[in-house]
Amino acid sequence: MRRLFLSLFTGLSIAASAQDTAIQIPLWPKGAPGFESRRNEPEQAQDYWVKNIHNPSITVYLPPRDKATGTAVVIFPGGGHRLLVFNAEGRDPARFLNSIGVAAFIVKYRLFREDSTLYSLDREVRQDAYRAIRLVRSRAAEWNIDPHRVGTLSFSAGGEVAALVAYSPGVGDPKAPDIIDRAGGRPDFQLLVYPGPLGIPQTIPADAPPAFLIAADDDPCCSAPVVQLLERYRAAKVPVEAHILNGGGHGFNMGYRSDLKAVRDFPRLMANWLTDMHFLQHK
Repeated sequence: MRRLFLSLFTGLSIAASAQDTAIQIPLWPKGAPGFESRRNEPEQAQDYWVKNIHNPSITVYLPPRDKATGTAVVIFPGGGHRLLVFNAEGRDPARFLNSIGVAAFIVKYRLFREDSTLYSLDREVRQDAYRAIRLVRSRAAEWNIDPHRVGTLSFSAGGEVAALVAYSPGVGDPKAPDIIDRAGGRPDFQLLVYPGPLGIPQTIPADAPPAFLIAADDDPCCSAPVVQLLERYRAAKVPVEAHILNGGGHGFNMGYRSDLKAVRDFPRLMANWLTDMHFLQHK
C-alpha cells in the first residue's frame, strides 16, 4: 500500500519526463461508418488541444506488465465538444493511471459543436463512445486486461460523452460481422471529474456502473451535476462516492497546476476509491 501511495504522489512528475510508447488506433479501420471519405483528413493540434477529428481513435497507454492490475480505463477528455483537451485531460491522466497499474485508452471522439452540420451528440459521438469501449474489450487478452473491469474517466464535456454509454445496457450484437461490435459497450465503473450537465438521467438505473464524482464548489458549470448524480445514485442504491472541493473552479485537470492542496491531491482520492472497489487488485 505504501508503494501505491508513493506512486500517486510521484506518478505525474515521473510522467512529465516519460518517453511515450503510446499508439493510436482508429475505431474503424476504414473510417467511421458513413464518413469513410473523411478518414484521411488531418487533425489539428496546438498547445494543449486537438480538433478536426474525422477519424475517431483510441490512444493506447499500457502499464508495465509486472505492474498491471488488469483494470482498464477509457478516457473521454473535455473541451466543450469544440476541441479536446488532449494533453491535460487525456495524456496526463493516462500516465497517472499507468503508474498505479491501470491500462488507459484516450478517445478522440468527433466534435459535434465544431461542425454541427456533420455530427450530433446522440448519434456520432455516442457511436464513438460505444465503439471505443467495445474495441478495448475485444482486445482484452492482447492488452492484459479483464474485460469485466473496464471503466471510464471523463472530464467536463467528456462526462457528457460518458453519460451516453453509462445508463443504458449497451449490449453487443452476437451476430455482428465485426467482432468488435459483439462486445458490451457499457462501462463497469465511471470516474467523473467536473462532468457537464448533458445526459444526466432523471433516474439512475439499478444496474448503473458504480461512480466516483468530484468537482469544485466554485465551478459554475459542473458542480451541480455532481450533486444531482449523487442524489440519484443514492436513490438507486448504486455505489457512489462524491467530493465537492472548496475551491478549484472549472478545468483543474489532474490538479497539479493548482495552488490548492485538496485539488492537487484529488488523484489520490480517485485511486483510493479504485482500491476500495477492488479494481486495483491484480487479476
